Amino acid sequence: MRNVPAVAGIGLVLSALVLQGPAAAADDSELRISPKNGAPGSTVTVSTTACGSDVTYGKGTVGGDEFHLFDDDHNGVLTGHFRVPEEATSGGHDVIVKCPPNVQLTDTFKVRRSHPSGGVDAGFGPAAVGENKPTLLGGAVLAVAAGSVLMMRRHRSVRRE
Repeated sequence: MRNVPAVAGIGLVLSALVLQGPAAAADDSELRISPKNGAPGSTVTVSTTACGSDVTYGKGTVGGDEFHLFDDDHNGVLTGHFRVPEEATSGGHDVIVKCPPNVQLTDTFKVRRSHPSGGVDAGFGPAAVGENKPTLLGGAVLAVAAGSVLMMRRHRSVRRE
């Protein structure tokens, strides 16, 4: 019975690591947008292999603006670029790519306008609370594990007296 708290603590630590895994998993989408977030005026690259190796062009739209994708290297990867308009609103915008005969792909690009006030989104602290839920949840699980270890030690010292 003495090993039960230790096993519980190890289980909590392992669960914290598992919860952080999906955030780091690679995106296996057939439509790649780089970068996925950008400010107005930035250039975004869109590429895909879903159209097939014999297709050499495609059309894309984002927010009503069109752009073209081409296969410059003839290796089946279509690539195109678009510039985020200065008047683009903050939030998600659908990127739609179409290529013959009947392939259509959709993904989301987020426009982020800079705001001079508030915290810097550096990965920790209040500015990043909405985006780092797996990290925060992992930290909470580790805090509970540490608390259970301290409680176990206190329980042992009370029992010995």
